[in-house]
Amino acid sequence: MPKVAIIMGSASDGECMKNCEEYLRYFGIGFEIRILSAHRNPDEVADFAKNAEKNGIKVIIAAAGMAAHLGGVVASHTILPVLGVPMKGGIMDGLDALLSMVQMPSGIPVPTLAVGSAGARNAAITAAQILALSDVSLKEKLIEFKRNGCRI
Repeated sequence: MPKVAIIMGSASDGECMKNCEEYLRYFGIGFEIRILSAHRNPDEVADFAKNAEKNGIKVIIAAAGMAAHLGGVVASHTILPVLGVPMKGGIMDGLDALLSMVQMPSGIPVPTLAVGSAGARNAAITAAQILALSDVSLKEKLIEFKRNGCRI
């Protein structure tokens, strides 16, 4: 059963987010992937966010580029942690997405990671850390991961 949802604003973000998938698999964390655009299908985004907890999701990773509204829209509809991964692209090559995510208003937090593939990997690690707060075996896997120099 998935505990993490990876949502991407566009299918073109999929290649970069494979880094996130790889790390979630390493930690043995079930996940699901959805392509949901805050601009193209806002009703589906809201419905997904409102029902994520009921569907067993514990952490949401939102990857988006340019305006990067996806994480904020999702966070406005759920109490689950929403981790933002800014995607490269557009004329600012990811800086615009990063700035959009880190300027969320008070009360709608979207903890934001690095732009691109490093952010995708760190999102998976952060999700594992959150889940390890209530999962001893995952905590042990994270300890071993750190001992191995944070490499899988």
